[in-house]
Amino acid sequence: MFHQVLITALGLGLASLLGSVAGLIVRRIPHRWNDIFLGFCAGMMLAASIVCLIMQAVEMVDGAGWWHVVAGAVAGMAFIGLLDRITPHLHHLSGLDPERHSHNSGLNRTLLFVIAIALHKFPEGLATGVTFNGAIDNAYAVALTIGLQNIPEGMVVVTPLLLAGISFGRTAVVGLCVAVLEVIGVVAGYFVGDISAIMLPFLLSMAGGAMLYIISDEMIPETHSHGYQAPATWALVAGVLAMLAIDSAF
Repeated sequence: MFHQVLITALGLGLASLLGSVAGLIVRRIPHRWNDIFLGFCAGMMLAASIVCLIMQAVEMVDGAGWWHVVAGAVAGMAFIGLLDRITPHLHHLSGLDPERHSHNSGLNRTLLFVIAIALHKFPEGLATGVTFNGAIDNAYAVALTIGLQNIPEGMVVVTPLLLAGISFGRTAVVGLCVAVLEVIGVVAGYFVGDISAIMLPFLLSMAGGAMLYIISDEMIPETHSHGYQAPATWALVAGVLAMLAIDSAF
């Protein structure tokens, strides 16, 4: 099993790295296509978080254990919400939609960007790793959705750094480090779930809650902030349907 986890972790890291490389080459992509693709990824993640994570957790508990699922989902949302309080929104730090954060005003803006990306990527890796302790098909489905999301997110990592005047080499190193962090997160999530099998429903629903928060707080606002709400919404629905089709196929 571990070699499957490792291959998946490396695949997610590679997807993030490919996005970073694309960002280094292209530098800019039209908002319309970025919002459409991100909306599609948000739809896939939305379906995966419910069908592959939260519903799987529900199936693993008896009638009296439902509170594990609820507590896990709330804990996952609270965890990402806490990160959201201490780090800037990713879509505002992309250099397109600046937002003032008075509690972070004394820190270097570029450093904040790197911290924000890193702290958001690690939980995604954890979420993927935890799922490998449940149904393997669901684990692959979750990994697929996060992998697709990693490509445009990898571009978001490097573009503002280049625009801020950071050298090509240092920007490439940042992109690589972000990819490695997610790989570490996947492996860590697998071992945490394996050691704490009795807590697996809680951990699965926690991962689902974390993904739901990221979708609502980060991804959907980003796709609706440039005037392309309609195509982004259609893309989100298409992503949900695509994920349901993939889940049925598996």
